[in-house]
Amino acid sequence: MIEAQGLTKVYGSKKAVDGISFSVQPGRVTGFLGPNGAGKSTTMRMIVGLDRPTAGTVTVDGRPYASLRSPLAEVGALLDAKAVHTGRSARQHLRAMAATHGIATTRVDEVIEMTGLQTVAGKRVGGFSLGMGQRLGIAAALLGDPRTLILDEPVNGLDPEGVLWVRNLVRYLAAEGRTVFLSSHLMSEMAQTADHLLVIGRGRILADAPIADVVAAATRQTVRVRSPQATALAEGLAAADVQVRAVSPGLLEVEGRTAEQVGELAAARGLVLHELTPVTGSLEDAYMNLTADAVEYATHGTPDGGTGADRAPELVDVLSATAGSTTTSSTTTSSTTSTDGEAR
Repeated sequence: MIEAQGLTKVYGSKKAVDGISFSVQPGRVTGFLGPNGAGKSTTMRMIVGLDRPTAGTVTVDGRPYASLRSPLAEVGALLDAKAVHTGRSARQHLRAMAATHGIATTRVDEVIEMTGLQTVAGKRVGGFSLGMGQRLGIAAALLGDPRTLILDEPVNGLDPEGVLWVRNLVRYLAAEGRTVFLSSHLMSEMAQTADHLLVIGRGRILADAPIADVVAAATRQTVRVRSPQATALAEGLAAADVQVRAVSPGLLEVEGRTAEQVGELAAARGLVLHELTPVTGSLEDAYMNLTADAVEYATHGTPDGGTGADRAPELVDVLSATAGSTTTSSTTTSSTTSTDGEAR
């Protein structure tokens, strides 16, 4: 288990991490999310003793990392895949690490095979692609068969097969009862990998909960309804004090009722439905809402004049929306996913 209490880090006049407290429990994958500059990498570096906290404490299984007698056997970390002697081969790099802890060379061969590096194990690391470098970094993190894994952007540069492999690997390790703590800017991948989320912004914890709870709390749950009798349906919903919005001719968005409730209301009024779909928010939606005020390096617009963080319009009463006009508009939001490292 990783546990932080009042963890703070100040660089000059900048407070990179601001008194955060959290615990990363074994047996589940805990995702660590936040905008660039939010304090993710600084927090991870403090966990493994590369940065000294200005205040507060952080421990692994109840002890500071610096006091661990055999760090590789207790904590495996991938924080910077490029932190390797480029003149060494992958096998030489791993053997040198193994020698510092008395780890058998057979374990080096095991992690090389596990990470798919067999064909390049004898080549110099300086010639590795980004993806191969990531695989080597993961191999180094696994070398001591540790109980705790800390991975910063582990899928950066990997191809789809590699991304799937990392997802399955970390979930398997968590199922074994290990502590797995990883960051990523890929929301879709985090949604499929993590069980629990920590979201940080401007050095403070914005959310600490199971992933489903984070999404439910930070997004709207709606029902999409398509009907040739949309106006009559909207009138019935409005009479029941239900919020509804006209998305396009014949298509409504309903908030505050389940799909079953909307279907029953339509059936009671003899109205035909062509579509009745529950719509839940995505992790990306939840993340954008949570971090909207915590982005330090925000873009200012897109070529069409919009912004990457546009929010959905407020719900309006469909009767007033359609009374004076037969045209409706829909809002499309776009977002960009970055795999760049965060500024510290």
